[in-house]
Amino acid sequence: MKRFLLLCSLLACFAASASAQKKPAPKPKPKAPAANADLAASITRGKQVYTQVCLSCHQADGGGVQNMNPPLIKTTYVLGDKTRLVKVLLNGLQDVDVDGEPYSNVMPAQVDLTDQQIADVLTYVRNSFGNKAVAVKAPEVKAIRAANKK
Repeated sequence: MKRFLLLCSLLACFAASASAQKKPAPKPKPKAPAANADLAASITRGKQVYTQVCLSCHQADGGGVQNMNPPLIKTTYVLGDKTRLVKVLLNGLQDVDVDGEPYSNVMPAQVDLTDQQIADVLTYVRNSFGNKAVAVKAPEVKAIRAANKK
């Protein structure tokens, strides 16, 4: 009987020791809800700007009009350098080749759009129509606009 009690005692100590040594499961890293919410809000605002300002030329699907208005679907202009893209809105564009295709229609400078509106519409375009690219931020547009004036 003493052996049995001793054995039970040892097993209880071993079990307690083993459970004390278990590490707690790592907590899942929280996603950045604020960043996701900011992106979603920018895309929503950008869609409104796109609908009011860009849709008539670039179409609802971003496909543009052949040889007149370039598409916004997975082109180097849309997915590439943000500075060049911002300057297109600030300065307008005419007679341009986009990914080897000529486009002749005049895109007027969007001088009435705020830095935030430009950032939002470009973020929308860069994340719509099958595109996936980093957001454009209003401070970036502001800096490009200031440097563009010089």
